[in-house]
Amino acid sequence: MKKINVLISTFFGYGYLTKIPGTVTSLVTTVFIYIAYEYLGYTDLKFSIIFFTLLFFYSFYAVKDAESEFKNKDPRQIVIDEVLGQAMPLILVLHLSQNNQLNLPIEVYYVFSFIFFRFFDILKPFPVSYFDKNFKNYFGIIMDDIMAGLYSMLLIYLISLKF
Repeated sequence: MKKINVLISTFFGYGYLTKIPGTVTSLVTTVFIYIAYEYLGYTDLKFSIIFFTLLFFYSFYAVKDAESEFKNKDPRQIVIDEVLGQAMPLILVLHLSQNNQLNLPIEVYYVFSFIFFRFFDILKPFPVSYFDKNFKNYFGIIMDDIMAGLYSMLLIYLISLKF
């Protein structure tokens, strides 16, 4: 089971990239979701939310089990948190799109989602920094990216209102 948890936690090995594994994983997540939603027609919002929720809760177990495989408390190889955080604004984009609340081309929202998430994940404004600094374990690994995802969702929503 540990091998499966390491595989999930590293997002099928993307975490092992030597340069910017978090950014690459966020980009891959964005592209994957874009293709799934826009080209393959997987636009069931309920399914997306249920899948996200299951992955969110499973990730706590997977990361807790997998982090012992790595040397430090917040291993850069663990990138499932980037998948979760990046998916959040993209699920919102799906919702806004289905309700005709997007006034810009949908690709613009995907790009904004990626940029905003990476911005908040790297700069770590409060409360992102709170989880990053105060929980040096699986909980902090995941929750700082969830907070960055929430900030990204907020900006995406505000942009959808503004334009």
